[in-house]
Amino acid sequence: MAKVILTHEVSGLGSAGDVIEVKNGFARNYLVPQGYAVHWTKGGEKQVEQIRSAREARELKTAEEVAALKQQLENALIKVAVKAGADGRLFGSVRAADIADAVKAQGIGEIDKRKVEFSAPVKSVGNHEATVRLNADVVATLKLQVIAAR
Repeated sequence: MAKVILTHEVSGLGSAGDVIEVKNGFARNYLVPQGYAVHWTKGGEKQVEQIRSAREARELKTAEEVAALKQQLENALIKVAVKAGADGRLFGSVRAADIADAVKAQGIGEIDKRKVEFSAPVKSVGNHEATVRLNADVVATLKLQVIAAR
C-alpha cells in the first residue's frame, strides 16, 4: 500500500488535502501522473495544510449560499451549445468545463468544473442530466439541454 496526499478531489477517495492509502499501482500509474496526488513524506504535513487552506478558500462560505446556489441550479435549464452533425451526434462529448462555462454565462453562478460529474458521457443533442458537488454534503442535479452550435 502507498500513502499519498490528494491534491484534487477524487470521487470515491476523498478531497484535496486528505492523506489516504491506496494500492501501489493505482498511485504510481494513475493518481501521481495525472496530478491528483503526491507521495506522502514526513515533510508533507506543511503541504497538507496549504492544500486544505486553499480548498477552504475555494469552497462556498455559508450553508445559506450553498442552498441558494443549489436551488438556482436545480430550477434552471442549462443550455450548452456544441458542434454536432446533421444526425444529432456530437463531435466529441460535453465536458465538465462546458457545463461550468454555461452556468457562468447564464448568470447563475460559478461552479468548479472538477466537481461536475456525468452518469454517462453526453454524446448527442437533447436533454441530459449531470450532478455537481457544491460542498462535502450538498449535491445539485443539473438539467442540461444540449443544442447544436451554429
